[in-house]
Amino acid sequence: MSQSQTSWDEQIPEQALTLPSRYFYDRTIFEAERDRIFMGAWHFGCHVNELSEPGAYVVRDIFDQSVILMRDKAGDIHGFHNVCQHRGNRLLNETRGVQKGLIRCAYHSWCYGQNGALKGAPRSQNIPTFNIDEHRIPPVRVQEFAGSVFFNLDSNAIDMETLFPDAEAAIRQSIPKMDEMKLVQEDDVIIPANWKVIMDNSIEGYHFQLSGPHHVDLASLIDFSEYNLVHKDNWWTYSAPANREAKSAYGVPVDSDIDASDFFNIGLWPHNTFYQFPYSKCMGTFMMIPLDEEHTILRFGYYTPYDELPEVSRAAIDWMNNDLGPEDIDLNISVQKGLHSLGYDQGRYMIDSERSNESEHLVLHFHRLVFRALHGINQSHQ
Repeated sequence: MSQSQTSWDEQIPEQALTLPSRYFYDRTIFEAERDRIFMGAWHFGCHVNELSEPGAYVVRDIFDQSVILMRDKAGDIHGFHNVCQHRGNRLLNETRGVQKGLIRCAYHSWCYGQNGALKGAPRSQNIPTFNIDEHRIPPVRVQEFAGSVFFNLDSNAIDMETLFPDAEAAIRQSIPKMDEMKLVQEDDVIIPANWKVIMDNSIEGYHFQLSGPHHVDLASLIDFSEYNLVHKDNWWTYSAPANREAKSAYGVPVDSDIDASDFFNIGLWPHNTFYQFPYSKCMGTFMMIPLDEEHTILRFGYYTPYDELPEVSRAAIDWMNNDLGPEDIDLNISVQKGLHSLGYDQGRYMIDSERSNESEHLVLHFHRLVFRALHGINQSHQ
C-alpha cells in the first residue's frame, strides 16, 4: 500500500505507514536531500578543545566539499573552504594537525594565514593588477554550540540557538563536563546503507530487548521502564536512568553509587548525535555522513574529561566498537537489502498512544522532517 505525496504527512501517528522504500535508495531523492537538507545543515566539526592552540585545525568533508576549521593567533576560530584560490588545489589533506605558520599550497606555494587570508603568492609582484586582498579563501560559517564547533555551508542558515532552542541546556544538564572533554579516538566506518536507515535504528527502543545479545546487555544497564523518547521541532532526546543495581558494565566491575551516569542521547537535525552510556565516564559522538543513496560514513568519536582514561571508559569504547556497533551495523545492512524487495514498500510504525519506551514516534518525527524538507512543507505543519 502506498499514499500520495500530500497525504503521507497527514497520517494519524498511531495508524501511520512508513516512508515508501524508494526514499532509502532512489538517486533523485538522495540528490534532493543533499541540496535541500545537508547543504544548509549544521555539521559537527569537533570539540572546541581540539582547536586549543593557534594553528590547530580539523578538516571536514561533506560530499565533494572540504572545510578547514582553524584557530588563529588571536584565539578566534575560523572556517574556510579547503581550496587554493589559484588553480583549485586542495590545501590540507590530514584530518587534524597544527599549522604553526602559513598554510602553503603544495602546487605553486600560494600561502594563507590562519584565517584564510592570502599572505603571499610567488611572482604576484610582477602582475600589476594583482591585489592580494582579492584572493582570500571564501569563509564558511562556524558556530560554537555546547562546547563544540559546527559549520554550515549556507551563510544565511538559521543560527543554532534559534534552530535548536533549549538543546544546549539539555546537553549540559546531562553531560555536565562537556567543556572539559578531550578527544580519545575517532573512527570512520563506511556502511552500505542509506543514512536514514542508520538514524532510524538509533532512535527507537523497540528492538533493544529483541534484536541481539549486546542490545540486551545495554538494556540491562538502564532502567528500561523509564526509557523516554521526546522530540522537539528540530532536535530530540532518548534517555533513561542507569540501573543502580548493576554490578558490572562492559565487562568491568562498577560501583552503582559512584559516577553512575544516566543513558542520554540527543539528536540535532539532521544527522548529529551526542550520547553518554551509563557508567561509561565518557561522551560519544555519532555522525551519519552520507556518501550516496546507499553508502554512509559512520563517524564514532569518543571524548573524556579525565587526564587519564578510566578503565570503564576504555571498556565502553571497545564494547561499542567491537560488540554493539557491529550488531547495529549488521541490522542496517540487512534493512537496506530488504528495502529493495518487490515484497515491500511501506511498513507500519509501531506507535502507541502513550508514546512508551518501545514506541516508534521518534522515527515518524524524523521521517516527517525529511519529507517536509524534500517537499517544501512548512516545518510547523502538523
